[in-house]
Amino acid sequence: MIMETQFAHAQLPPAGADDLARQAFVQSLKLHLARKVVPEIETIYKNRVEPAFVKAHGRAPATPHEVKAVMDGDYYYRLWGSLYRTAQELLWNSVLEPISRHAPELATRARIEAPLGSLTLDPTLEIPRYVSAVDIHCMPGGYHSESFEGDVTAGALYDRGVHLYGMGGLGPKEDRMGRIISSFLQERFPELATLGRPLRILDLGCTVGHSTLPYATAFPGAEIHAIDVGAPVLRYAHARAEAMGVPVHFRQMNAEALDYPDGYFDLVVSHILFHETSNRAIRNILKESHRVARKGGVVAHVEMCFLASLTPFNGFMMLFDGPNNNEPFWETYRKMDPSELLAEAGFAPEQSFFQQFSRAYDGQTVFAEGVSDAGRGTWQLMGAVK
Repeated sequence: MIMETQFAHAQLPPAGADDLARQAFVQSLKLHLARKVVPEIETIYKNRVEPAFVKAHGRAPATPHEVKAVMDGDYYYRLWGSLYRTAQELLWNSVLEPISRHAPELATRARIEAPLGSLTLDPTLEIPRYVSAVDIHCMPGGYHSESFEGDVTAGALYDRGVHLYGMGGLGPKEDRMGRIISSFLQERFPELATLGRPLRILDLGCTVGHSTLPYATAFPGAEIHAIDVGAPVLRYAHARAEAMGVPVHFRQMNAEALDYPDGYFDLVVSHILFHETSNRAIRNILKESHRVARKGGVVAHVEMCFLASLTPFNGFMMLFDGPNNNEPFWETYRKMDPSELLAEAGFAPEQSFFQQFSRAYDGQTVFAEGVSDAGRGTWQLMGAVK
């Protein structure tokens, strides 16, 4: 299957033929690992490793960590792990090189003279350590690093890098998650469109706005706000949204301490945010989501699956990214209880809702059909009505 090519918006970083060839190789390598190698890891586990464990213990492994204890010594699994990490490093290298050559040009492009939306940065904002202390998912410099005034390198790196990381399976505009979730919320809560005024929507941890922009399509006329702690990704997000003709109000802000009044938003969302924060931050963000949502408003946060919803083997495969892909809070979030998190934030249990979505819901999948995807082909939504 040929993956979709990335949408060529005006802010997308340029790349030469050699650059594109390197990036195509990385994407092909990642596709091969996802479609051919990962399924065979489970075959080896089922046919060789699990039976040996059952013989020794009288039962199958009951937790991801019990699976890990017996799989860490398997050479096929270790080969996959080495190639997975290598592919991740090759990905960022292949994208960063052409961006570095065009960094000043990209910064100039990002200066919008007559914007449809807005961009508000806060140079005094303290970057939380869960962002500043580690280059999450091995992305060089993370979301906040910048080398000169107006730098958008981090945003350009994330935009192109996510296309390769998702192996083209997130759609040409990298918006598949936003489209799926916004469509679900539109259908589940039709009353959001009947307020008699423009809907106010807040996207937390928006990065470059991949999942933000679909809400403008799902809820025409909505007033859309999006925040992140990284200035360079926000500059890029603003320029990207303007290039696509979508008005969004981007602000540099920590989701743990939102600078919005109580009850200001009708809909508060986030997309793959929590696993990049911390135990305390997750709880603070949920409490702030509750505070800024109006009574009757909707809060919806989407992530990859909690461990409780996965088999021990898939949970084991899912946890690989924690120690091996610079994701120190990956396991922290996945071990949490979503019902308890929402209740602690102030949402009534009877007003909570949960939903799983296949990444292949409306289009291509990067995983082999009919076999295990190691828990990576599903997104899990937790939400509530205030």
